[in-house]
Amino acid sequence: MVAARRASSMTSVKEFRVETPASDDALGRGAFYFTDDYSVFDWGKMPDPIPDKGASLCTMGAANFELLEAAGIATHYRGVVPAGEDAEDGDSSPGGEPNGAADPVPLGDVAEPPREMAIALAERPELPRSGTDYDYDAYYGAVGTNYVVPLEIVFRNAVPVGSSLRSRTDPADHGLDADEWPEEPVDLPDAVVEFSTKFEASDRYLNLAEADRIAGPASIEDLEALAREVNRVVTEHAEARGFTHEDGKIEVVYDDGALRVADVVGTFDENRFAYDGQELSKEVLRQYHKRTQPAWVEAVDAAKREAKARDVADWKSICEETPDPLPEDVLSVARDMYAAGANAYVGRELFDAPSIEDAVAAIRAL
Repeated sequence: MVAARRASSMTSVKEFRVETPASDDALGRGAFYFTDDYSVFDWGKMPDPIPDKGASLCTMGAANFELLEAAGIATHYRGVVPAGEDAEDGDSSPGGEPNGAADPVPLGDVAEPPREMAIALAERPELPRSGTDYDYDAYYGAVGTNYVVPLEIVFRNAVPVGSSLRSRTDPADHGLDADEWPEEPVDLPDAVVEFSTKFEASDRYLNLAEADRIAGPASIEDLEALAREVNRVVTEHAEARGFTHEDGKIEVVYDDGALRVADVVGTFDENRFAYDGQELSKEVLRQYHKRTQPAWVEAVDAAKREAKARDVADWKSICEETPDPLPEDVLSVARDMYAAGANAYVGRELFDAPSIEDAVAAIRAL
């Protein structure tokens, strides 16, 4: 594999590198490099990194992609890049930089937690917009036989605290015998699948007709069926490891008529899990900020409302508050949540971390 320096970009928590760009008629090759940054409330990069977070997400994501492939579900995953190996251009990665040199290998072949995941790439043109009006026809006019479907497909097995389903629906909408949502998590009788936008400035949930239009050539029925199958595989593995899988999402690549599960699947950032009744996901950080920085959380909500009223997409530029860093003890608890959780989920002691039971106890004490 040639070290990829052709192009790179940064999402809020991971770097995206291109080795061979996708063309109109062929997938490309690239990699995700997982940083220790985190994001809540669509803010983007928060003030402080969480040690070992990136490696834990890469580890869990790789484990889940390998489970999906074993179940016959196509993905864009090509393996993980072993940590610390010298790059072909002379760089090395002991300090946590992407190397892009070693051939990708299965997760079981690495002795140290990886930070880099090799993936196949699909076309992903810019999504033109005027204010909050997005031009999906132009998006599809710019792709060939492969593209990133501009949707997130969300599946829900339960309604934990913090779930947006609580503000958008009533319990009776899901066959539950209750007038209001209780304070504790609620199991759903059947998994709920929803669609939301992926590349808009603020995600919005869609009705089926809107989702079908935005999906382009991809079948909305096939997308839902794929999400349900991914949910089944992740839920069964989580239960076998002592976790409860509450909800999650997938992103999808359309590849010449076939669907491939893309981005990252089944991590503590993409999904909500619980262990022994305690939430174990990025929701822990969301709820902590709600308790300790309510002015900032309220300012974010206000800025999003104002941006919508003004018909502008950039809500962050009009937000009047910025988030404060996390205290060191909270960072330590968050680090142990990711690291101990990854150890327990994959069934290997890849991280020097407390037991999952001790990590959960520390979260409860926050």
